[in-house]
Amino acid sequence: MSTLPLASLDAVTSLDLPGFDTAAAEAATARQMQLTKPPGSLGRLEDLAAFMAGWRGTDRPVIERAQALVFAGNHGVCAQGVNPFPQEVTAQMVANFAAGGAAINQLCRTTGAELDVIALDLDRPTRDFTDQPAMSEEECLDALHRGAAAVDTGADILLLGEMGIGNSTVAAALALAAFGGTAPDWVGPGTGSDADGMSLKARVVTKAVEKHAALAPMMRLAALGGREQAALCGAVLAARKARIPVLLDGFICTAAVSPLYATSPDLLAHCLIAHMSREPGHRRLADAMEKPPLLDLGMALGEGSGAALALGIVKGALACHNGMATFAEAGVSDA
Repeated sequence: MSTLPLASLDAVTSLDLPGFDTAAAEAATARQMQLTKPPGSLGRLEDLAAFMAGWRGTDRPVIERAQALVFAGNHGVCAQGVNPFPQEVTAQMVANFAAGGAAINQLCRTTGAELDVIALDLDRPTRDFTDQPAMSEEECLDALHRGAAAVDTGADILLLGEMGIGNSTVAAALALAAFGGTAPDWVGPGTGSDADGMSLKARVVTKAVEKHAALAPMMRLAALGGREQAALCGAVLAARKARIPVLLDGFICTAAVSPLYATSPDLLAHCLIAHMSREPGHRRLADAMEKPPLLDLGMALGEGSGAALALGIVKGALACHNGMATFAEAGVSDA
């Protein structure tokens, strides 16, 4: 488990975090050039091997332990009618995760990730951010620290996901606050909003972002985010401290960490976006962060499902990187 020395949200900027090991990545790239294939023929799999090498600090990285974390929270903005489902669904889905009945359970079992689901005070939703900050700084820090504490520092890679009725509205607000534009650029159907529902969500997001626009990025996390968004930020920071690469799930998960990106893009340097969500704002968000997703399967489920699928891609990249023979080993002439 991990801890972070954060007494305030502003202290994120003073964290002493490790950087990318360029020598390890260059050694991994050099190995790729010697494997029995035309250079570059494995495309992004070769880039993934170098990425993993640089963050794990070895030219032969492996994934022996993959941890998947799903954080769940409830949101006061649901009082504005932004979601067609009641907030009780959040707890019901957490129970479904615990019983092994959700998509994320099947996908983690298939790709070999160990799943932990963290419910964050579901009986105590955040406040309605159109009226006041969703969380105080202390409440936000508490959730952030709980997210950090959930990270297994013995993991080789971390998969992140979320569950929370109303959190597509929260995600749109965080994305708008971090990257600008207009609310309709970021608002999507979420769990099934129709055109009228999306129009309402856009009005709610506009009002909230205008109300809290003067705040610094991490204070906007408290004002506009939820406990699961703060926990995701804490997990990302704890993973960075332990040199663990991160697979972010879709739109909501990526938007959750946008306050970190707005504080400093380097805080997400160890993160990959696992898949392109069907939520319309996600492509804009991935482009703004300059992080092309690994997969594009038309998914919009959340709960870490895209990250679990992308784990198989990363494992495949490392299997090729470590298991393929070099030209010299195979006795194959290299042109």
